Amino acid sequence: MDKWMEAAIDEAKKGLDEGGIPIGSVLVYQDRIIGRGHNRRIQKGSCILHGEMDALENAGRQPAAVYRECTLYTTLSPCPMCSGAILLYGIPRIVIGENETFMGSEALLRQHEVALTVLQDPVCIGLMRRFIQQNPDIWQEDIGV
Repeated sequence: MDKWMEAAIDEAKKGLDEGGIPIGSVLVYQDRIIGRGHNRRIQKGSCILHGEMDALENAGRQPAAVYRECTLYTTLSPCPMCSGAILLYGIPRIVIGENETFMGSEALLRQHEVALTVLQDPVCIGLMRRFIQQNPDIWQEDIGV
């Protein structure tokens, strides 16, 4: 497995251990992680701290040229909110752990020429399936249903 996806999975597990939703993300620039995060909506009582948003927040302000050379690794297909942030900052590549449990706004990202790689990683799928089965109400809230 790719070391960057492993880092995103570690973030997802950290979120689960904290009582949150197991979705993790890392933002990679020039072969190093500049931002990492996990879904912290439950932990922080936040309406926007999805894994991708947390990784972007933790990367801090970056010049536009940096974002345009980054790859975002995320354990789950990005939702419309996270996809909007990806487009806003011009992040050109996303590696997605899985999209079986949730299909995000991949069509929108592709429409804007963002390169997507979907791994269908069994660890990512297992984390989400177990969480959704055990916490359907929290999951529905997280995806806006």
